Amino acid sequence: MKITVLGSGTSQGVPVIACDCEVCISENPKDARLRSSVMIEEDGQTFVIDTGPDFRQQMLREKVEKVDAIIYTHEHKDHVAGMDDVRAYNYKWKKDVEIYCTQRVNEALHREFPYVFSDYRYPGAPSVNMNIIENKEFEINGVKILPIEAMHYKLPIFGFRIKNFVYLTDVSSISEKEKEKMKNTDLLILDALRRKPHISHLTLEQALELINELKPKRALLTHISHYMGKYDDLLKELPSNIDLSYDGQTIILNG
Repeated sequence: MKITVLGSGTSQGVPVIACDCEVCISENPKDARLRSSVMIEEDGQTFVIDTGPDFRQQMLREKVEKVDAIIYTHEHKDHVAGMDDVRAYNYKWKKDVEIYCTQRVNEALHREFPYVFSDYRYPGAPSVNMNIIENKEFEINGVKILPIEAMHYKLPIFGFRIKNFVYLTDVSSISEKEKEKMKNTDLLILDALRRKPHISHLTLEQALELINELKPKRALLTHISHYMGKYDDLLKELPSNIDLSYDGQTIILNG
């Protein structure tokens, strides 16, 4: 299984518009972060988790010719705004793009993209097939995916486990029951917005505490804001099995 970090930044991305902090003006490409998303390549299939405003740019950067399914964590704009650009894959492969999401996210997508779901099919509009998921295991062409429910302040969101990989972003709290789904993993990619407390995201300290509790073999932090500091400086503070994710990063998991 190949994991590609499509984006590792917060809702504004990094650099932030009109900001001249040391992170936003950094020349290190690892300090530049598009909106959070990952791509999973497994058994000849390609899945993308979330299509934020940078989806088009991410697909072009990684030269992605085929997307078999898109899986949504929740309905916030920095995670769904790029859905319109799936039409490129409609055109190339002459078929719908499969979407997997909760009923609540489905309703939000209908509100955000009414022309996609209209009875009158506007020429060139994206074509998608909606698959509604709940908090129980589902399959995409034989690949088993386990949702992990967490809270993004008061909004329930999903993380996902595929084999020994777990992706969980935009989380502020998670129940003990759901934590059990995250144990015994080879790779955990986890939300860590900044150092100071935030109402709807884990801080660096909280993320490190959760990682220490779950004990994955390796962990990467994502959804990182410019308030976290520069990549090279922060990396020196982290334990050997924990790294900052960065855009374009790839990880191969065996077994």
